[in-house]
Amino acid sequence: MFDALAEKLQETLSDVRGRGTLTEDDVNKAMREIRLALLEADVNFKVVKQFTQTVKERCLGAGVLGQLNPGQQVVKIVNEELTALMGGSSAGITFSPRPPTVVLMAGLQGSGKTTATAKLARHLKEAHGSSVAVAACDVYRPAAVEQLVKVGTQAGAAVYEQGTDKDPVDIARWALDRAKTEGKDVLIVDTSGRLHIDERLMQELKDIRKAVKPHAILLVVDAMTGQDAVNVSEQFAEAVDFDGVVMSKLDGDARGGAALSVKAVTGKPILFASVGEKLDQFEPFHPDRMAQRILGMGDVLSLIEKAEQQFDEDEAKELERKLRRDEFTLEDFLKQLRQIRKMGPLASILGMMPGFAAAQMKGVKVDEKELDRIQAIILAMTPEERRRPELIKGSRRLRIAKGSGTNVQAVNQLVKQFGQMRKLMKQIGRGKMPDLQALMRQAR
Repeated sequence: MFDALAEKLQETLSDVRGRGTLTEDDVNKAMREIRLALLEADVNFKVVKQFTQTVKERCLGAGVLGQLNPGQQVVKIVNEELTALMGGSSAGITFSPRPPTVVLMAGLQGSGKTTATAKLARHLKEAHGSSVAVAACDVYRPAAVEQLVKVGTQAGAAVYEQGTDKDPVDIARWALDRAKTEGKDVLIVDTSGRLHIDERLMQELKDIRKAVKPHAILLVVDAMTGQDAVNVSEQFAEAVDFDGVVMSKLDGDARGGAALSVKAVTGKPILFASVGEKLDQFEPFHPDRMAQRILGMGDVLSLIEKAEQQFDEDEAKELERKLRRDEFTLEDFLKQLRQIRKMGPLASILGMMPGFAAAQMKGVKVDEKELDRIQAIILAMTPEERRRPELIKGSRRLRIAKGSGTNVQAVNQLVKQFGQMRKLMKQIGRGKMPDLQALMRQAR
């Protein structure tokens, strides 16, 4: 996400950062480049104009030109204004003191609303321990009810549905009564979408809102539609007062114009973002972290949170003990590899690490299939071979290659690189600084 924008902004700010002093002309030139980058990213024209004007005024008015590190100050100002543009501080759903908390999902057909409903249900269940139910009130789109039953069940939510023959308002009212009876913490109501905004859609939303009195109304918009998503948000804001946005398909939007425009245009913050097709690829939207990622500063907090979800503290201590004692095996390596992959695509993980700027990552392809091959090779080994890789010679390597669908060269390379990694860990465990260049030459 934001690939092209991130690359251009980082390139522009890198040039600014590298200057010992800055003139007003330097600032004006940087603002022109930033303006072009934002427009090419499909950011709303009025938003771009206001953003660059504010950044320029702050740069010229804060004495930046005469400061010791003016470039760093400009980057700081751009970061702060990007954060403010996307909403400033993080926001979320406020839970009702008297359950169930009712969340009404709205959006056009094709925006990913039903899938977002299930993803939100899973998120609330996993992150807050909530008992969640979802109500199937989309009775017009073919197979919408069946879809919600499927994904809602996968998300661990109770699915309340009455087919497609009843009125959506009656279904919503019945679902709320059932959620109260069953003691649910949250009820998420999936409403009908349309191919375009019309009076019937808006009236039905108003009727459902009146019937269930939701604590939060979330508008699901498709990031891939760019400024159309912003226009839809603006029209919904005028007709049905919603509380926040769920940005779907943000992982597929390399430009990011919708995410950067929607708060400024509608006044409503992005609360959640869908960053992949899987149900667990859904997360709260943090404007400050996203701004840092766009500017190549990394997103360490999100990286830590993802790691904490996958790694157990006791297991981490045991891993440290094994590394120090040179007892780390291919079995341990396979386990760690699987846990890292659960954190998400490696390209996404690298993007959260400071120093991995967009320009540096351009052209770099993280081959997830290579990780599949490594797993296949290790799984083709016997438990004893995983514990003692030095046993893997001759016929054993041929057997492992055939069993993993690879070749002897791939098996040789994995065994050799694992040996180098163990040697590196052993030296670090003894407090020695290893010769990394020598190790890399040996691993080739």
